[in-house]
Amino acid sequence: MHAKDILIDAYSRIQEEVHAAVEGLPPDVLNARPSDDANSVSWLVWHLTRVQDDHVADAAGLEQVWLAQDWEKRFGLDLPRRDTGYGHSSAKVAKVRVDSGDLLTGYYDAVHEQTLEFLRGLTAKDFERIVDERWDPPVPLGVRLVSVLSDDLQHVGQAAYVRGLVQRA
Repeated sequence: MHAKDILIDAYSRIQEEVHAAVEGLPPDVLNARPSDDANSVSWLVWHLTRVQDDHVADAAGLEQVWLAQDWEKRFGLDLPRRDTGYGHSSAKVAKVRVDSGDLLTGYYDAVHEQTLEFLRGLTAKDFERIVDERWDPPVPLGVRLVSVLSDDLQHVGQAAYVRGLVQRA
Protein backbone atom coordinates (compact mmCIF):
# COMPACT_ATOMS: atom_id res chain seq x y z
CA MET A 1 0.00 0.00 0.00
CA HIS A 2 1.33 3.44 -0.93
CA ALA A 3 1.37 6.44 1.40
CA LYS A 4 -1.16 8.24 -0.77
CA ASP A 5 -3.59 5.31 -0.42
CA ILE A 6 -3.28 5.43 3.35
CA LEU A 7 -3.97 9.17 3.30
CA ILE A 8 -6.95 8.74 0.98
CA ASP A 9 -8.40 6.23 3.43
CA ALA A 10 -7.69 8.49 6.41
CA TYR A 11 -9.19 11.60 4.82
CA SER A 12 -12.25 9.55 3.84
CA ARG A 13 -12.71 8.67 7.50
CA ILE A 14 -12.81 12.38 8.32
CA GLN A 15 -15.60 12.80 5.78
CA GLU A 16 -17.59 9.97 7.39
CA GLU A 17 -17.16 11.52 10.83
CA VAL A 18 -18.10 15.02 9.63
CA HIS A 19 -21.37 13.65 8.29
CA ALA A 20 -21.99 11.67 11.50
CA ALA A 21 -21.38 14.76 13.65
CA VAL A 22 -23.66 17.04 11.62
CA GLU A 23 -26.46 15.10 9.97
CA GLY A 24 -29.91 15.43 11.43
CA LEU A 25 -29.08 18.35 13.70
CA PRO A 26 -31.35 21.40 13.67
CA PRO A 27 -29.72 24.84 13.55
CA ASP A 28 -30.17 25.46 17.27
CA VAL A 29 -28.09 22.36 18.08
CA LEU A 30 -25.51 23.01 15.33
CA ASN A 31 -24.92 26.52 16.64
CA ALA A 32 -25.21 25.84 20.38
CA ARG A 33 -22.15 26.33 22.55
CA PRO A 34 -21.98 24.34 25.80
CA SER A 35 -20.51 27.44 27.49
CA ASP A 36 -19.68 31.00 26.49
CA ASP A 37 -16.12 30.10 25.56
CA ALA A 38 -16.84 26.70 23.96
CA ASN A 39 -17.00 25.94 20.26
CA SER A 40 -20.17 24.87 18.48
CA VAL A 41 -20.51 21.94 16.10
CA SER A 42 -20.88 24.52 13.32
CA TRP A 43 -17.67 26.31 14.20
CA LEU A 44 -15.68 23.08 14.64
CA VAL A 45 -16.74 21.59 11.30
CA TRP A 46 -16.38 24.93 9.47
CA HIS A 47 -12.90 25.40 10.98
CA LEU A 48 -11.59 21.91 10.22
CA THR A 49 -12.86 22.26 6.66
CA ARG A 50 -11.32 25.71 6.25
CA VAL A 51 -7.95 24.45 7.51
CA GLN A 52 -8.00 21.46 5.16
CA ASP A 53 -9.09 23.66 2.26
CA ASP A 54 -6.44 26.31 2.98
CA HIS A 55 -3.52 23.97 3.60
CA VAL A 56 -4.17 21.42 0.86
CA ALA A 57 -4.95 24.07 -1.75
CA ASP A 58 -1.72 25.87 -0.85
CA ALA A 59 0.34 22.67 -1.07
CA ALA A 60 -1.32 21.70 -4.35
CA GLY A 61 -1.00 25.15 -5.93
CA LEU A 62 -4.79 25.39 -6.27
CA GLU A 63 -7.37 28.00 -5.34
CA GLN A 64 -9.30 27.28 -2.18
CA VAL A 65 -12.70 25.68 -2.72
CA TRP A 66 -14.04 28.33 -0.27
CA LEU A 67 -13.37 31.02 -2.86
CA ALA A 68 -13.42 29.13 -6.17
CA GLN A 69 -16.86 27.61 -5.59
CA ASP A 70 -18.41 30.60 -3.74
CA TRP A 71 -18.75 28.83 -0.39
CA GLU A 72 -17.66 32.08 1.24
CA LYS A 73 -20.78 33.76 -0.18
CA ARG A 74 -23.04 30.81 0.68
CA PHE A 75 -21.97 30.94 4.33
CA GLY A 76 -22.17 34.75 4.45
CA LEU A 77 -20.06 35.04 7.59
CA ASP A 78 -18.96 38.39 8.97
CA LEU A 79 -15.28 37.35 8.82
CA PRO A 80 -12.34 38.08 6.50
CA ARG A 81 -12.53 36.15 3.21
CA ARG A 82 -9.57 33.86 3.95
CA ASP A 83 -10.24 33.37 7.66
CA THR A 84 -9.78 29.76 8.77
CA GLY A 85 -10.75 30.21 12.41
CA TYR A 86 -7.19 29.88 13.68
CA GLY A 87 -6.88 31.84 16.93
CA HIS A 88 -10.54 32.86 17.01
CA SER A 89 -11.78 34.66 20.07
CA SER A 90 -15.08 33.67 21.63
CA ALA A 91 -16.73 36.59 19.80
CA LYS A 92 -15.47 35.35 16.43
CA VAL A 93 -16.52 31.77 17.18
CA ALA A 94 -20.03 33.15 17.79
CA LYS A 95 -20.08 34.59 14.24
CA VAL A 96 -19.94 31.12 12.67
CA ARG A 97 -23.59 30.11 12.49
CA VAL A 98 -25.41 28.06 9.89
CA ASP A 99 -29.06 27.45 9.06
CA SER A 100 -28.48 23.88 7.90
CA GLY A 101 -26.02 21.06 8.34
CA ASP A 102 -26.17 20.59 4.58
CA LEU A 103 -24.13 23.75 4.19
CA LEU A 104 -21.37 22.32 6.38
CA THR A 105 -21.36 18.86 4.80
CA GLY A 106 -21.65 20.31 1.29
CA TYR A 107 -18.59 22.47 1.82
CA TYR A 108 -16.68 19.61 3.46
CA ASP A 109 -17.56 17.25 0.60
CA ALA A 110 -16.31 19.77 -1.98
CA VAL A 111 -13.02 20.21 -0.10
CA HIS A 112 -12.75 16.45 0.35
CA GLU A 113 -13.09 15.90 -3.40
CA GLN A 114 -10.34 18.44 -4.16
CA THR A 115 -8.16 16.81 -1.50
CA LEU A 116 -8.66 13.32 -2.97
CA GLU A 117 -7.93 14.55 -6.51
CA PHE A 118 -4.66 15.98 -5.26
CA LEU A 119 -3.73 12.88 -3.25
CA ARG A 120 -4.43 10.52 -6.16
CA GLY A 121 -1.84 12.30 -8.28
CA LEU A 122 1.02 12.12 -5.77
CA THR A 123 4.18 10.08 -6.15
CA ALA A 124 6.43 8.91 -3.32
CA LYS A 125 8.91 11.69 -4.12
CA ASP A 126 6.20 14.37 -3.82
CA PHE A 127 5.90 13.78 -0.07
CA GLU A 128 9.42 15.16 0.39
CA ARG A 129 8.69 18.48 -1.37
CA ILE A 130 8.97 21.47 1.00
CA VAL A 131 5.64 23.30 1.21
CA ASP A 132 6.33 25.73 4.05
CA GLU A 133 9.69 27.35 4.78
CA ARG A 134 8.39 29.48 7.66
CA TRP A 135 9.23 26.68 10.12
CA ASP A 136 12.56 25.28 11.25
CA PRO A 137 12.91 22.70 9.91
CA PRO A 138 10.91 23.48 6.76
CA VAL A 139 7.71 21.45 6.35
CA PRO A 140 7.57 18.74 3.66
CA LEU A 141 4.26 17.85 1.99
CA GLY A 142 3.95 14.52 3.81
CA VAL A 143 4.23 16.21 7.19
CA ARG A 144 1.73 18.91 6.21
CA LEU A 145 -0.83 16.33 5.08
CA VAL A 146 -0.49 14.36 8.33
CA SER A 147 -0.73 17.60 10.33
CA VAL A 148 -4.02 18.53 8.63
CA LEU A 149 -5.28 14.98 9.13
CA SER A 150 -4.47 15.12 12.85
CA ASP A 151 -6.08 18.53 13.31
CA ASP A 152 -9.22 17.48 11.43
CA LEU A 153 -9.63 14.25 13.40
CA GLN A 154 -9.30 16.13 16.68
CA HIS A 155 -11.86 18.73 15.68
CA VAL A 156 -14.39 16.26 14.30
CA GLY A 157 -14.10 14.31 17.54
CA GLN A 158 -14.75 17.52 19.43
CA ALA A 159 -17.78 18.19 17.21
CA ALA A 160 -19.19 14.74 18.02
CA TYR A 161 -18.63 15.39 21.73
CA VAL A 162 -20.31 18.81 21.58
CA ARG A 163 -23.21 17.26 19.67
CA GLY A 164 -23.70 14.78 22.51
CA LEU A 165 -23.42 17.44 25.20
CA VAL A 166 -25.92 19.75 23.56
CA GLN A 167 -28.42 17.00 22.73
CA ARG A 168 -28.36 15.74 26.34
CA ALA A 169 -28.71 19.23 27.88
